[in-house]
Amino acid sequence: MTNAVRLPDGFAVQCDPSSRAYSGGRVLIGGSPTTMLTLAPAAAAMLVDGHLEVTDPASAAVARRLLDSGVAQPRPTARPSTADVTIIIPVRNNPAGLTRLLDAVRGYRVIVVDDGSTVPVHSPRREVSVLRHGTSRGPAAARNTGLRSATTEFVAFLDSDVIPREGWLRGMLGHFDDPTVALVAPRIVAFDPDSTALARYEHSRSSLDLGRRESRVRAGSIVSYVPSAAMLVRRRVIADEGGFDETMTVAEDVDLCWRLERAGWSLRYEPTAQVAHDHRITIGKWFSRRLFYGTGAALLAERHTDAVAPVAMPVWTAAAVGGAATLTRVGFAGAVVSMAVATVRLRKVFTGLDQPTSVAAQFAVRGFAAAVGQVASAACRDYWPVTAVAMACSRRFRRVVIATAVAEGVADWCTHRQVGGLDPVRYVWFKRLDDLAYGTGLWRGAARARSVAALTPNLRR
Repeated sequence: MTNAVRLPDGFAVQCDPSSRAYSGGRVLIGGSPTTMLTLAPAAAAMLVDGHLEVTDPASAAVARRLLDSGVAQPRPTARPSTADVTIIIPVRNNPAGLTRLLDAVRGYRVIVVDDGSTVPVHSPRREVSVLRHGTSRGPAAARNTGLRSATTEFVAFLDSDVIPREGWLRGMLGHFDDPTVALVAPRIVAFDPDSTALARYEHSRSSLDLGRRESRVRAGSIVSYVPSAAMLVRRRVIADEGGFDETMTVAEDVDLCWRLERAGWSLRYEPTAQVAHDHRITIGKWFSRRLFYGTGAALLAERHTDAVAPVAMPVWTAAAVGGAATLTRVGFAGAVVSMAVATVRLRKVFTGLDQPTSVAAQFAVRGFAAAVGQVASAACRDYWPVTAVAMACSRRFRRVVIATAVAEGVADWCTHRQVGGLDPVRYVWFKRLDDLAYGTGLWRGAARARSVAALTPNLRR
């Protein structure tokens, strides 16, 4: 697949609010990961208040560059019909959830794949087909079975513990007006947002909820994957790429996203389309699920190398963070030198801009702040066993880690808090427990794979 495929007339793009224009609008910096895009004067003139509509081959080419860089977001005007969609529901031993979901998608063409349920599933009405695995083969295999039986252009995968909200399909279908888009996912929100303290935490911080910001899905970006609990795909593309990897019992959705990206397809996250998920809100089930998710990192590392690194940053930024973390004069001096080097290197990239030194310094500081957040998060989650050993060996380090754990948790609360959500004290408690579960799974998966690839930082030159 090549992203040189022309966008249709009428398709529009809008510069992302996080993007910044320099040099009279000829240089745009934004996206995730951050990208600098230089436009010819004629191309820059096509943007009016950050908006561009495709009307001819030239505007189509500029719109494609803006989309592929992540600097702009799509604003399609046409959308396929919902009649072109088949809903595939993999299920195993969840009759109540399946009944609830089938009621919610009444009127759509549906394929239920019974993955070895103790009590076989039977079709409740004519438009619902049921396929059965005699023994459980896992959710990846169940989705693939449904995919092979579907004939429509698009397929929506919905797990049996979700409920789509009104307009969920319409909010996603428009993205397929771009011929390079293979997959679109909605925002997954809480079905039960406030019955218990854990439910309120999950409402704010579920690993399935990727936030309010629309985005292209790309490894290493703010939205690096989307969960298969709810996604809409081009059937033929997913089939040609081999569907879900049936050897994976966890993280098969992440693997699919990254394989599609590697093949040149675009993937979109559309938070205006929403699907409610029945989160696990008892401590035991929730903790074990988070631990299970953590084991998937080792499987992904075997297939996608550096994409799962717990920490990824330029080496000079890492040196600055490491120096500052020592809390010594020598360390702080080293951090200042490292930041200066990073600024000089960035200035070479921004040479063509007005005030390149100022812009480079701003981005160096932003990068340092983001790196501090990465390291603090990784110390409490991915590397918590190492952190715990270091705390036992050093009283000073113990104080630093406790302060870091509290500060990182409060910062996370500020970022993710919801109206009526948890207070910061209980939120931080659940966040640390969440990280303990995931990190334990990460180390367990690495031990099973006999590989440290999922634990290895990615430090770029």
